[in-house]
Amino acid sequence: MPRQMGNPRYRADQWAHRYDPHVEPINRLVDDLGTHDDAGRPPYVAPMYRGVDAPAVAILRDPGPKAGGVAGSGFLTIENDDQTAERQFTFFAGAGIDGADVLPWNAYPWYINSKPTRTQLAAGIEPLRHLIDLLPSLRVVLLFGADAQAAWRLFLARHGDVARHRSLLALTTYHPSRQALQHPSRAERERREEHIRSTLTTAAGVIGPTDEQLTSRQ
Repeated sequence: MPRQMGNPRYRADQWAHRYDPHVEPINRLVDDLGTHDDAGRPPYVAPMYRGVDAPAVAILRDPGPKAGGVAGSGFLTIENDDQTAERQFTFFAGAGIDGADVLPWNAYPWYINSKPTRTQLAAGIEPLRHLIDLLPSLRVVLLFGADAQAAWRLFLARHGDVARHRSLLALTTYHPSRQALQHPSRAERERREEHIRSTLTTAAGVIGPTDEQLTSRQ
């Protein structure tokens, strides 16, 4: 369900399970990253995800205030109590994607809540490389927004052999935030949202059907 991190009991349960086996390697990586310059440490990946078994990763710009910082949940998740997370949750569901299959990450994983500089994007390359190494089932990299796409270009310049060897499919689309989808033209707003839906439909074809879809076919 969207916005579940607004429930203190649910949030506490996720926190208690942040080192469960399926997410422990990823969250130990987060621990190792620590703080960077004046930025706060990255939020953990919530254990509601499939963790190291995830077939897809979604890269956005940087952790928002509902994920990191003193008021955040401490997690990257589409269950955070904010509009971007809820919108992403809805887009995934509309494309028939189980949100648990799409591991969240950021071009600049540390908490700054602002647009990363090129230097900061470059600092996120090696953390992304380590994350990819932890995901043997990874097939799709979803790049939401210009900063994520710029970070991926920097990644390919340094580690293009990794992407080629793993046959990773990188798909680009708009950031799901309200700001990124706003435009004076209603037609343009609808076009941007349709681009996200179309991109996720392509991703769904690679990721495969959800458990619910498989059950409905039996």
